[in-house]
Amino acid sequence: MHDLKLHDLRCFDAVASEGSFQAAALVLSRTHPSVFAAVARLEEQLGLALLDRSGYRVSLTDEGRQFHARAKLALRELEHLQSYAGQLASGEETVLRVVMGDVCPRPRILGLLSGFFAERPRTRLHLEYEAISGPIERLMDAEADLVFHRANPSDPRLERIELCEVAFVPVVAPGFLPFQHTREITPETMRPFTQCVIRDTARRPSTENFFVLGGAHSCSVPDHMMKKELILHGLAWGHLPEWLIEDELRDGRLISIAGRHIPGRTETVAAVRRRDRPHGPVAEALWLYLQAQGRDQALEDRGSVP
Repeated sequence: MHDLKLHDLRCFDAVASEGSFQAAALVLSRTHPSVFAAVARLEEQLGLALLDRSGYRVSLTDEGRQFHARAKLALRELEHLQSYAGQLASGEETVLRVVMGDVCPRPRILGLLSGFFAERPRTRLHLEYEAISGPIERLMDAEADLVFHRANPSDPRLERIELCEVAFVPVVAPGFLPFQHTREITPETMRPFTQCVIRDTARRPSTENFFVLGGAHSCSVPDHMMKKELILHGLAWGHLPEWLIEDELRDGRLISIAGRHIPGRTETVAAVRRRDRPHGPVAEALWLYLQAQGRDQALEDRGSVP
């Protein structure tokens, strides 16, 4: 069998989709005879009768129906390949790799990404979640183009755009403590109780301590949603981002035990990228977009935006 011609496949697809040679010719801006000849040539090459021409209108044979299903996939993949080649020729990235860290307020960060990528359908967002030191490790190992996380502002390898602040509050469920939570709580007071912590996803975990009480029994979870569920069910205590537990704090399902001995903590969430790597046009456009969003948020926080 000779190699199939793309023109013949497209003519067959048009006839199968439009239901007639005449309609297919109009869609393809071809003549009726040329479309007819292309389909006949395809059938001869395949050794299959793809169309039933015995009725008033042509219809697909059983073999034609099965072949058309595969042909449509092949034609769609070819369109994607042509688009991909055009994107490579223009220098635009086909994929942008972004990592969201555990400190991120997900609704806000996902909203920013949604607003940006809605205008860039040719670039696919590859989004992953990492915790503790995982996001920066992925960035430094060249496995991410950009991360949303905390970052050391003094690290000369990184540049960052501050986006928002997230308050973390130490909380317990009602009845978790066998004493009134109004008393001044110290680390020694909490050491007998299980503390829930986020699991570091880095291959080379950091030695930095985030809210972990030394000497206490602890359980680890992959993210704050799971951590919140454990604390709500009275299985542990721990720090949670305030944006995630506003309703529970308000209606008493969770109780803050923040004080001078076990304080809360505020983290600055930033978009972070490496200084020493080139950035493609889409990555650079995302960076400029996030800079504008960061400026708007700063103005709003200062009360400059009504």
